[in-house]
Amino acid sequence: MKKSEYFYRTAVYTERNGDVALADINAPERTTPLEPWFGLVIQLADGQHTLDELMQLLTQRYQGNPPDNLEKTVSSVIERLVEGKLLALSNQSVELPYYLSLPIEHLDIDKAKEHMIKDGLTLH
Repeated sequence: MKKSEYFYRTAVYTERNGDVALADINAPERTTPLEPWFGLVIQLADGQHTLDELMQLLTQRYQGNPPDNLEKTVSSVIERLVEGKLLALSNQSVELPYYLSLPIEHLDIDKAKEHMIKDGLTLH
């Protein structure tokens, strides 16, 4: 994992009441909650920012005084999300498809499903 790589989500998600969860496009009310670190990375994974930019943002959130284990924690989160196929890495920026571009509550579900089918995804 290189810090110059771009990171992007590969799963539909929801943001409700400050919590981030995975969402089922066929049943948007059916969600799988994510731990806070996983949810934060999924929210920020728009394909337009590098892992280095992610670390800079998180460091700023700690007002320039991050915990000693911040980089190790974030690296572990990235690795686990990639292993779980919820996140992918690229050497160049990535334009997310419509159905991944926003939380599910901001999508037109029919339009999202249409785009998913065009992209060859099976909807069960």
